[in-house]
Amino acid sequence: MDRFYSQDQKALRETARRFAEAEILPRAAAIDREDRFDRSLYKGMADLGLFGICLREGAGGAGLDAVAACIAMEELARCSGAVANAFAIPVEAVLFFDHHGTEAHKALIPKILSGDIIPATAVSEPDHGSDVAGIRTNAVREGNGWRLNGTKAWVTLGGVADRIMVFARTGPEAGHRSISCLLVDGALTGIARGKNEELLGMHGLDDCQITFSDVRLPADSVMGPENQAFKMAMSNFNFSRLMMASMALGMAQAAFEDATTYAKDRKQFGQAIIGFQAVQFMLADMSTDIAAARLLIHHAARLHDAGEPIAKEAAQAKLFTTDMAMKHVSNALQIHGGNGYSREYRIERIFRDVRLAQIYEGTNQIQRLIIARQVEKEAA
Repeated sequence: MDRFYSQDQKALRETARRFAEAEILPRAAAIDREDRFDRSLYKGMADLGLFGICLREGAGGAGLDAVAACIAMEELARCSGAVANAFAIPVEAVLFFDHHGTEAHKALIPKILSGDIIPATAVSEPDHGSDVAGIRTNAVREGNGWRLNGTKAWVTLGGVADRIMVFARTGPEAGHRSISCLLVDGALTGIARGKNEELLGMHGLDDCQITFSDVRLPADSVMGPENQAFKMAMSNFNFSRLMMASMALGMAQAAFEDATTYAKDRKQFGQAIIGFQAVQFMLADMSTDIAAARLLIHHAARLHDAGEPIAKEAAQAKLFTTDMAMKHVSNALQIHGGNGYSREYRIERIFRDVRLAQIYEGTNQIQRLIIARQVEKEAA
């Protein structure tokens, strides 16, 4: 498929792959084992200019497209799903700042691109995950600013974030009509960060709960139109779902490569197990579904780059790829046999990491609802 990539996309792919194999892969097991955010790797990605891949050149980015971002995400995730996950946060943040921020907000973009400011997005709450319109965190006007109260859950990079985009209720109307996004300085009084969540996989992301207790914010904290952040979030989710699908794709590709190598080397009953039809069929299905997933993702990305609506296509890419990745990473572990259950082999880590992809950025049940609603609209 890379024969159809542009020269810029090919160069980006090689840059991301070299960095991932030389810097990320040797540290991936330790990051998983120690569950610590690796600032040096984060800064390394920033130094390569990866955070500004699809940010316009006028804002300090590389001006590439969504396809390029998906290519880079796949290459990074091939060596560590967790580090790739960390990569997605600033990539999405600078686009959000550029599209919706004030001049003061946009002035922070260079420091996000350089890795000096770590951003985070706080949408989910302990009682509201998929139901974004039901969030309870609220911000009320007070004097010449805002007073923020509430609790956010599952904040990726929340434990280390310098700036947090908090989605909160700012008006009297119920549902999605009174939600705004406020940019919060992580050093303000009244912010309490919980412990690093002990997760099944995706270690090293300082994922935590954050509580805001009477946090005073300046008047210009709101990003985008007041009370209209729900639409902004939904639009952002479309792009982030392509990123999460690419993350799952990278992990599936790694699992496929590991399973193929293992099957060539592992001898049973006098021959390499890759010669057995049961193993051959698993590898054949992996190869086919990985190729199909890549086409789905890049098709949706190209539509996005053309300015077309992609709610259905992004959901399809995320649904198919993450379900596919979970299935085939499991099969790759099966090919490893008992060794696949051991931490001596990275397939065990991939198996734990990839499970999040079916939950993150909207569960796959939500993706099916989105697709069904779009199909219904098209049939009307």
